[in-house]
Amino acid sequence: MRTIKKTLLLIILVMITVCIRAQDHNSKLRVLVLTDIENEPDDAQSMVRFLAYSNNWDVEGLIATTSVHQKKKVAAWRIKEIVSAYGQVRTNLLLHEKGYPDTNYLKSIIKESYPDFGMAAIGNGKDSEGSEWLIKTVDKEDNRPVWVLVWGGPNCLAQALWKVHMTRSPDDINKFVSKLRVYTISDQDDTGPWIRKTFPTLFYICSPGTHDRGAYHHATWTGISGDKFHGRFSGADFSIVDNPWLDKNIRKDHGPLGAQHPFTKYLMEGDSPSFLYLVDNGLGSPEYPNYGSWGGRYELYQPKTEKWFYEPETRPIWTNAEDEVMGIDSTFQTSNKATIWRWRKAYQNDFAARINWSIQPYKNANHPPVAKLAHPNNLHVKIGDTVLLNASPSTDPDGNQLSYEWIEYPEVGTYAARNTLKIEHEKTAKASFIAPNVTRPETIHIILAVSDNGTPALTRYQRVIVTVFP
Repeated sequence: MRTIKKTLLLIILVMITVCIRAQDHNSKLRVLVLTDIENEPDDAQSMVRFLAYSNNWDVEGLIATTSVHQKKKVAAWRIKEIVSAYGQVRTNLLLHEKGYPDTNYLKSIIKESYPDFGMAAIGNGKDSEGSEWLIKTVDKEDNRPVWVLVWGGPNCLAQALWKVHMTRSPDDINKFVSKLRVYTISDQDDTGPWIRKTFPTLFYICSPGTHDRGAYHHATWTGISGDKFHGRFSGADFSIVDNPWLDKNIRKDHGPLGAQHPFTKYLMEGDSPSFLYLVDNGLGSPEYPNYGSWGGRYELYQPKTEKWFYEPETRPIWTNAEDEVMGIDSTFQTSNKATIWRWRKAYQNDFAARINWSIQPYKNANHPPVAKLAHPNNLHVKIGDTVLLNASPSTDPDGNQLSYEWIEYPEVGTYAARNTLKIEHEKTAKASFIAPNVTRPETIHIILAVSDNGTPALTRYQRVIVTVFP
């Protein structure tokens, strides 16, 4: 009898462990990358950073594609090189955080798309292992949506959608489309407008530039490394995205993965906003592009007058939003790029820390603090109430000293009187403000930023949404 009881207890413990692991697995976002890697160095740069963060997600595909900059070839071989370098440091990365995917698994999901440009790669006979893999991935018995991150042209996605459109019932097409979330780095071929026109319900984030002022002049994603691109400057610190900083903190003497980060020729990591948007750091909420994150902030926008890169836009998409941010020159800068570069110090330090993880033991590296509130993330108050904000439960795994900042994000809330909210003790764990006068329920977004004093200093966030009632 005692043996039976022990056996039953063992079975129960195993089942509990499996359930916990399943919950952990299912809490991750599903991610599939389309990359025109080798068109210029920035895709390889982004792939290095992506793999350093790959434990954040269930990575389900790494597909080599074409783009306007690389029309007739794909370079899956380069993805394999970088994944192999990741394989040399994976064991060390696992000392710092769990969940880094197996190297052989990652190699098994590297695929190639049809090696032609844009709409020329769409139609009968244009299926590829990449487009077929994308369909298979979305069709899995998994209720979680698939985030398709498009670093080049989206024609591989377009071919998958074309085939589904031609072979399935309207209900099944809608079911397939509803499981997709797309974040594209501009329109880098002419299939983007076709996708949006043909599948108007598709969740689609895109920041294309206008045709009359240069393809990327208005592109939000250029905020990743600033407006020194093409000779323009912003209020962001360019020094921490320039080659000397990257050489010191990422490439040289930082192991096999960091060494795969190539020298910047044009723009550092133009594709990284697509997955920085999905990093679970407490700042963003992927289903709400208007909230803002390390990957930028976007609004549901119907273009009316602008002529876009390939053709006039006819469908509403999530695209350029603007933030007003104090720059390093102590002047306010207002642009869509500021929605990304406002977080630049934090995401660059975070990348440097993860590259350190690839070569250092746990005790010699820094790890992010845990930002935690002593109250719910959503608060309901009335005019004149004192709103108490409390981050005192926040901790640091390395025992580092913590600093705090409470930041109003006026562009996100509905409260119209921007930059008029006065937060008392905004640099301490406990802060407060007086709920302003409103004539109808209004929302105010407050961002808590908790930073440690490690090397490099790391930051995590919590978002408090305060609804003020009359």
